[in-house]
Amino acid sequence: MKKSGFVLAAMAASLMSSAVYAEDINIKIGVLNDRSGLYADLSGEGSVIAARMAVEDFGAAEKGINVEIVSADHQNRPDVASTVARQWYDEDDVDVIVDVPTSSAALAVNELSAERGKVFLVSGAATSDLTGLACNATTIHWTYDTWALANGTGSAMVEQGGDTWFFLTADYAFGHALERDTSAVVEAAGGEVVGTVRHPFPGQDFSSFLLQAQASGASVIGLANAGGDTTNSIMQAAEFGITQAGQALAGLLVFITDVNALGLETAQGLVLTESFYWDLNEGTREWSERFAEELGTGNMPTMVQAGVYSSVLHYLKAVEEIGSKDAEEVVAKMKEMPTDDPLFGPGEVREDGRKIHDLYLFRVKSPDESEGPWDYYETLSTIPAAQAFRPMDEGNCPLVQ
Repeated sequence: MKKSGFVLAAMAASLMSSAVYAEDINIKIGVLNDRSGLYADLSGEGSVIAARMAVEDFGAAEKGINVEIVSADHQNRPDVASTVARQWYDEDDVDVIVDVPTSSAALAVNELSAERGKVFLVSGAATSDLTGLACNATTIHWTYDTWALANGTGSAMVEQGGDTWFFLTADYAFGHALERDTSAVVEAAGGEVVGTVRHPFPGQDFSSFLLQAQASGASVIGLANAGGDTTNSIMQAAEFGITQAGQALAGLLVFITDVNALGLETAQGLVLTESFYWDLNEGTREWSERFAEELGTGNMPTMVQAGVYSSVLHYLKAVEEIGSKDAEEVVAKMKEMPTDDPLFGPGEVREDGRKIHDLYLFRVKSPDESEGPWDYYETLSTIPAAQAFRPMDEGNCPLVQ
């Protein structure tokens, strides 16, 4: 009896200790993105709401994990992003930074996160270098990347006969990476890149660049830009009658908010690659309707905002699993555990930090085909997770043996 009583007491003490330890896990998440510029609609406050929804759906408070969410505007500038991240890490006890559209800003935060041993969950930035030469042990690239976009849209356009390309490229890390990765796909498929022109980021007047693209005679004009740069390029191309004259526009990174800004009359027929669409299935619809109500603008979520939700949810699952917020341990657990949520379905995080899931090739509907608000996409094909992203042995990530 004495021995039994001792064992029970020890078990009770252990359980109490575990409960106290769990309650002592305090996490601060920093949502760093564009809150005032050309990427604000696709990330911005919507990403903050997505992070909060992940915390609530996980039930963090009930599980003894206290989460605080802070946010800041990096103005699409790597120097501002670095300054904010440094203050968050060094002075404000931020444990994990999420989102960070604009590849140059993300690469700066990625380097600082590795130096400080902090978790970085990238949803907004696109450069595939984050899981290539710039990969590290505490960064995970979640939603999409330039290789995946090039593989999806670039391959589809060449298959449809678009064998000569001219690139209109945003002159910073993201645009350069997207042009590079798409060029490789086009050339591997037997196509040819006949020219390229790089425009300032962000840009306003694309007329001289579009005229160069038009004069090239290329069958496809690849838009290696995003957000307001893409919508302005497409609208000005329509004014010049470029597509009416027979050249196709390839929107290499187009978000649903871009299609909404353009309107179906202008955007119809665009072929694009995304990892998430609000109307894919019952799970995406239910979450997206909740998100839209929380956001209050009428906008449905972008894949970037969906990626913030999914990445934060998986991060919290890993913290719960190991009972710690140690950055390398948490990321190692995130790679060990399969991912699964209502937005992206089942997937995994590879050794190089690349989150793997299906991608979708969409065509933008015509006004007559659309059945209501935000009914914008027709699914052309599903790109299986195993084929959607760059093979791990081709990325030159130092973590990969």
